[in-house]
Amino acid sequence: MSETKTTNYKFYNHRKCEYFPCHKVKDDKEFNCMFCFCPLYMLKDKCGGNFKYVNGIKDCSGCLIPHSKNGYEYIMSKMNEVLEAAKIDE
Repeated sequence: MSETKTTNYKFYNHRKCEYFPCHKVKDDKEFNCMFCFCPLYMLKDKCGGNFKYVNGIKDCSGCLIPHSKNGYEYIMSKMNEVLEAAKIDE
């Protein structure tokens, strides 16, 4: 396997999306669409993001972690928790 020379896989900006940007931001050029749906949603209150519960539903509209410059690193650091939560009891 060859050594990765870029980090382009960590950032994707989809300006043609009809919802872009889906959160209010200062600079939409830095808005990362890589995690359009946050894989940490299932961690409930342990995701580390700025969320609230509205009528019992998790509302992440105030969170920019997945869309931030270092969001990829943060999400990947929590993926073991996601994998644990997704396991079935045998």
